[in-house]
Amino acid sequence: MTPYLTDPEEIADRIIAHTGGRIVLGLPLGLGKSPHVANALFDRARGDPSIRLVIFTALTLEPPALGSDLERRFLEPVFARTMGGYPEFAYAAAQRAGDLPPNIEVNEFFFQAGSRLTNAVAQRSYISANYTHAVRCLLDQGVNVIAQIVARREDRFSLSCNSDMTLDLLRHREAGKADFLLVGQVNDELPFMPGPADLPADAFAMILDSAETRFPLFGPPKQPVSPAQHAIGVHVASLVADGGSLQIGIGEIGDAVAHSLILRQHQPDRFRSAIDTLLVAGQVRPPVEMGAFEHGLYAPTEMLVDGFVELIRADIVKREVDGAVLHGGFFVGPRAFYAALRDMDEATRGLIHMREISWVNALYGDEAAKRAARVDARFVNSAMMVTLLGATVSDGLEDGRVVSGVGGQYNFVAQAMELDGARSIITLPATRLHDGSLQSNIVWSYGHETIPRHLRDVVVTEYGVADLRGMSDERVIQRLIAVADSRFQDELLEAAQSAGKIGADWRIPQEWRSNLPQRITDALPRYDFPAYPFGTDFTPVEQRLVPALQHLSETGGRPGALAAIAARGLARPTPTREEEEALERLDLQSPSGLRSRTYRTLVLGALRSVE
Repeated sequence: MTPYLTDPEEIADRIIAHTGGRIVLGLPLGLGKSPHVANALFDRARGDPSIRLVIFTALTLEPPALGSDLERRFLEPVFARTMGGYPEFAYAAAQRAGDLPPNIEVNEFFFQAGSRLTNAVAQRSYISANYTHAVRCLLDQGVNVIAQIVARREDRFSLSCNSDMTLDLLRHREAGKADFLLVGQVNDELPFMPGPADLPADAFAMILDSAETRFPLFGPPKQPVSPAQHAIGVHVASLVADGGSLQIGIGEIGDAVAHSLILRQHQPDRFRSAIDTLLVAGQVRPPVEMGAFEHGLYAPTEMLVDGFVELIRADIVKREVDGAVLHGGFFVGPRAFYAALRDMDEATRGLIHMREISWVNALYGDEAAKRAARVDARFVNSAMMVTLLGATVSDGLEDGRVVSGVGGQYNFVAQAMELDGARSIITLPATRLHDGSLQSNIVWSYGHETIPRHLRDVVVTEYGVADLRGMSDERVIQRLIAVADSRFQDELLEAAQSAGKIGADWRIPQEWRSNLPQRITDALPRYDFPAYPFGTDFTPVEQRLVPALQHLSETGGRPGALAAIAARGLARPTPTREEEEALERLDLQSPSGLRSRTYRTLVLGALRSVE
């Protein structure tokens, strides 16, 4: 009989007794970690050098580090609303501080983006693995404990947000290939997800269920979708065939894709107008899809994002496979997303099945059935850079440091190459600002690759769609230049010609020379493409502040740029009512010191710069 316990310290005692003090602790990726069990084990190991604790996990959730005082003024109240009450993981705090005891080791195969770039210990202990191979890594390490939060319904427990690796591990245990304790921690805010994630109590060695160990779920606020990201969403939506399959990820581009699909379904004239305006003569891309979703889409997606909830509501994701319109591996998102899943009627939530990652991210196992289900699949993933020969850079830097991890990106690219009618779609804005300097995200070459060029398929920027599959290097170069920002096209062409990879007499067509931000802004009216298509945790005042503070950040601290912004702030000394509200939100309405007065001037100038 599974014991129901209220004290995480007692659970730690039982685990130590069972393992003899040699603990290999698996914590799910993202939201599913049990903080109280993990922290109890960490504290025991920190206080007793005879205990050996190895933690294997991914995507440890924590609020981003705040730099300037201005950042703290804006973000601390936001984080308190959206992430407040979520427990800190002791292993992560010790790792950040460089204070991990020698008897404790932490291995992660995916980082919260950018969070470990300057942490040498985390960088050295990173394990590079496809999502589908992470289970094997954990088995090879000798996992003997899994600690996970679960949803409870009487004597049934749902793995909810993280069926991904746990279901795979349970199958290995059933086959006698693994021996571990599964410990569940009940959390009432988790939605009870049915299907394969629904387990009996006897699957668990122990259940932690106590009012004292309840906590609010981590809920990062949604960020604004830029015109460039919306343009990418329109292009991607025009690649999705009715009756097909769809995978998208978290973030602004995922929101943009979902929004454009809904626009295509319910306001087809406006969608058609947007795609017609964005199309550029001479670009070679797959056929434009603009019809309604009569048959609907099926979603085999490693991550259930809130955009999929909107697509289900919009009657777009509705094609059933094995009793579900969506099979996912894990989820994390805003707190409103968790509430939406909890509040769904049973019939609708019953159409969402959380499954093992080996089932979602790979074709092997039930291959014939998966091939029959995943027709006309569009696997949409984001990148940091794409080389002019078609390689994708998504997870790391050329000096070896890891930004995030490969996750499931390679899995879906490989699937796209194997499935009839499927396409791998890599999305990225054409440019980025780095330390105040504009840089192209399409580059001639880079000293790190996530997806090699022999798996190049479709690349989408705000300026269009480049169809690269089966193309020669020269044609790949031409098609990527066609969707690059025009301010960088000449230097890209020069690099390719210097390497002899494109004819010396080839010239960039004039039609491609207008790949500039203003064309995108003019093409997409804000009433059709709002900054927050699915709502946000930011208040109206904060929504006005976000672009202004982003504008300040994009200066990279360059004196000339800051001086220009300050001049706008000083040009009209008396703030408007809306500006007063923004200053009050940052506690800058009556600044006393020089720094606060400077912030006030810069904020006013930034607000006026983005009007």
